[in-house]
Amino acid sequence: MEQYKRTEDCGSLRKTDAGKTVILNGWVNRKRDHGGISFINLRDRYGITQTVVGEDASSELTALVSELHNEYCIAVEGVVRQRPDSMINPEMATGEIEVVIKNLVILNKCDVLPFQIEDKTNASEELRLSYRYLDLRSAGMQKRIRLRHEVVFAVREWMNANGFYEIETPAFIRSTPEGARDYLVPSRLYPGRFYALPQSPQLYKQLLMVSGFDKYFQIARCYRDEDARGDRQPEFTQIDIEMSYVSRDDVLAMTEAFIGHVFKKTLKLDLPPRFKRLTFEEAMEKYGTDKPDLRFDLPLLDFSSYALMGDFQAFKDALESGGAVKALVVPSAAFGSNSAYSRKQIEELEAHAKIYKAQGLAWMRVTGTGTEPVLEGGVSKFFTENHKAIIAGLNAKPGDLILITADIKKKTANVALGAVRSKLGKDLGLCGQDAFEFVWIIDFPLFEYNEEEQRWEAAHHMFSRPQEQYLTTLESDPGPVKGDLYDLVLNGYELASGSIRIHEPELQKRIFSIVGISREEAETRFGFLTNAFKYGAPPHGGIAPGLDRLVMLMAGETSIKEVIAFPKNSFAVNPMDNCPGEVEQKQLDELHLSVIKKE
Repeated sequence: MEQYKRTEDCGSLRKTDAGKTVILNGWVNRKRDHGGISFINLRDRYGITQTVVGEDASSELTALVSELHNEYCIAVEGVVRQRPDSMINPEMATGEIEVVIKNLVILNKCDVLPFQIEDKTNASEELRLSYRYLDLRSAGMQKRIRLRHEVVFAVREWMNANGFYEIETPAFIRSTPEGARDYLVPSRLYPGRFYALPQSPQLYKQLLMVSGFDKYFQIARCYRDEDARGDRQPEFTQIDIEMSYVSRDDVLAMTEAFIGHVFKKTLKLDLPPRFKRLTFEEAMEKYGTDKPDLRFDLPLLDFSSYALMGDFQAFKDALESGGAVKALVVPSAAFGSNSAYSRKQIEELEAHAKIYKAQGLAWMRVTGTGTEPVLEGGVSKFFTENHKAIIAGLNAKPGDLILITADIKKKTANVALGAVRSKLGKDLGLCGQDAFEFVWIIDFPLFEYNEEEQRWEAAHHMFSRPQEQYLTTLESDPGPVKGDLYDLVLNGYELASGSIRIHEPELQKRIFSIVGISREEAETRFGFLTNAFKYGAPPHGGIAPGLDRLVMLMAGETSIKEVIAFPKNSFAVNPMDNCPGEVEQKQLDELHLSVIKKE
C-alpha cells in the first residue's frame, strides 16, 4: 500500500501540473467506456478528477478496469495531461486536466449499493440514516459538514480575538428542571442516585462568571429528552456564551459582531452591523409569532374597527369578549388572478388555522368591477356599506385576497393568522432562498401562566432577570413583568436565546417562590448556585445560538439532520447502529436497576 500512497488529492490538480506523475486515492464516482477507452471519475473529499485508460493500456490494466464499479476504493498512478479546449469541463475545478493511468490497484471492493450516492437521491431518510457512512460521501453532505467545520472555526477565531476563554463544563451534572426531560445516567457507585446530561451549561456558565473569568464560550453539547422534529434532536450543539458586567445591548452587539464575522468568513456575505429589533408584543401583533420570517412583508392588520361597522356577529362577539379580529391581505391571490387561491386552497388554509385553535378563517376578495374596487365572496355581504373604507384602510388592491380570524383571546387570533401567514410565505414562494433576515425579539414576558396547573412558570428559565421597573411588583402582579430576555430570529427560526441573569441570592429566591419552588427544594436543587451568589457575584448575561440550526439555515436546508454527521431519526433512534439498544443483565445488576417491560 505504501507505494500507492497518494501524492495529490482529487481536487487539486490544474493545467500547470501537466506532465507530472501523480498517485491518487479515492472512490470510483463514475465509469464510462468508449470503445477501447475508459474514463474513471475518481472522487475524494476534495473533489473529482477524471482519469483515463487508453487503447494502448496493458491487458492486465484493462482487465482491472473491467472489474470496477461505482464506489470501489482504488489507487491510480498516472501522468497529468491537459485536455483539449473542446474537452474542458467548466463544471469541475479539475476540468482542464485528466490523468492517464499507468497503474491501478483495487484497495477495496464495494457491495451492491443500497442507493446511489448523489445529491438528488430518491432514497428515504430512514435508508439514508441506516447507511449514513455512504450518505456522507455525497457531495452535498460533504459540503454541509465542511461548512459546519468552517462555522465552528470562525466562531473560535472571533471569540479568541475578542478575549473569550473556551472552557468546558461537565457532561455529568445534577438533574435540575429546565423545561424538558433530562437524560439520566445511573451511578454504579451510589445505587439509586443519578447524573443528568446537561440540557444546557446554564448554571455552570453563571458560576464561571462568579469565578472571575469574565468572558466565556463553549461549543457545548446539550441533551433534551423531547420529541424530535426537523430542527430539533435529542442531542444538539450550541454556541454557549456568557459575559460579566454587561447590559442587554452589550450582548446583542457582541452577537451581531460574531455572527457577522461567521457569515463573512464562511459565505463571503456582509450582514448589516445592527439587526432589526421588535418587542415581543410588536412581533405577536404584526406577525402572530415571536419567530417571524421577515423575508416577506405580509403583516397582520387590525380589523376591529371594520368589524364593528359590519353585520358579521362572530366578529362582534369576539370584540365584545375582549378579543381581537385580525386580517391578512394576500397580494394577487384572489380568484381570477395569476396566482389565485381556489376555494379548496382557502379551506386548506382554514384547516391550518384551526390547528392553532382558530374557530374559522373568513375571507373576501377585491375585484375591479365598476368604477372602483369592491369586495366580493365570503363574508363581504356583511360589509356592503363599508367596502370602500375596508379596501382603503387595508391598502388592498384588485386581485388581493383578504383573510380574517377572530377570537375572544387576542393571542389565539394572532397566532392562528400568523401560522397562515407562514404557510402562505412558503406556498407562494415569498421566502427568498438566499436571503438572511435577522431580527431581535426583546422585552419578553418573564412569566407565563399555566392554565392547566393554575400556576406561573418562567417563560424562558428561572435565572433571567426582571427589568428594573418591575422589581417592586413581582409577587403582586407577575403577568405584566418583562424580563431582560432576548431571542435572535433568522428566517422564521429561533436561532439564539439569552438574557441578563439574576446575580443576587434574594432576588433569585423570589423568582423561585413565584414559580412554585419552595425554599427547601430550591436549596436542594440550586443551593450551589445561590450560595455562590453570596460571594460577590458580578452582574452578568449571555446568549446561546444553536450551532445545528445556524448551519442548517446557512446551508439553505430545513432539517438539522442535513448538517449533523450522525443524527437520530424522528423517533430518536439511530437506524444505523439501532440505538438505543438493550444491555446485558450484568450491566443492569451493576447499576442496581431492573427493567419493567410494558405488556
